[in-house]
Amino acid sequence: MTHAMLKGSNVPLDATTVRAVLRWTPGQGVPDVDASALLLGSDGRVRSDEDFVFYNQPRHPSGKVWRLGKKRVAEGLSDTIQTDLSGVEPGVGRILLVASADGIPFDRVPALGILLYDAAVADGEPLATFDIKPETGAETALICGELYRRGEGWKFRALGEGYSNGLKGLATDFGISVDESEVDEERRQPETASQPLPPEAPTSAVPQQPPAYGYPQPASPQAGYGYPQPAGQSSYGYPQTQPAPVPVAPDPNFRLPPQGPQFVGR
Repeated sequence: MTHAMLKGSNVPLDATTVRAVLRWTPGQGVPDVDASALLLGSDGRVRSDEDFVFYNQPRHPSGKVWRLGKKRVAEGLSDTIQTDLSGVEPGVGRILLVASADGIPFDRVPALGILLYDAAVADGEPLATFDIKPETGAETALICGELYRRGEGWKFRALGEGYSNGLKGLATDFGISVDESEVDEERRQPETASQPLPPEAPTSAVPQQPPAYGYPQPASPQAGYGYPQPAGQSSYGYPQTQPAPVPVAPDPNFRLPPQGPQFVGR
């Protein structure tokens, strides 16, 4: 049975390994969205920077929390965090499931939601779903929900709490020492962006469009049929300009060879 959750509600988890799937609808002007996780100790903070699982550190050193990466699904795009709850270290009491949007506010991300699955069940129905509605729309990072211990088991709580200073601000609040080179909200270039030519291929080396028949063409190494050609190249059917011969002075020592009998006058 799937639990459709409201903000602040919780549900017990019987699964030992869960997949938290962050899902949204892509489109014109929609930013890319990333899923990440923070493993928190009893004081509500990370124990070290290694407790931050994100795109530059996709697997926790324990091997129990990791990113599965982005995927296109029927409903749009998804990014997934998987957690082996049975193997999480005892010092970890909560695991925050986070979404960030490249520094662009979440009011431009339609149909954002998180779905929890039992990873041991192939093609199973989600255990829980939560449609995330940003409170102000200006948030650039969201705590979608949290996995937390309750007695000997685990539960999931739907949160939807936002940060306007992005993944960097959220991570810093929980004790992460953020490296600017690691969490760069504008780290990506669009896949369709044009790339600069390499040094060995200057702009002049780019092939030009072929000439249009019947119109004068700009001068190029390949001449157009029927038009004046650059010097040194011939054009079919037109007289060619030949270089003037260079005069050669006669050799004063030159003598004709002996003539045969057929040339002797009779």
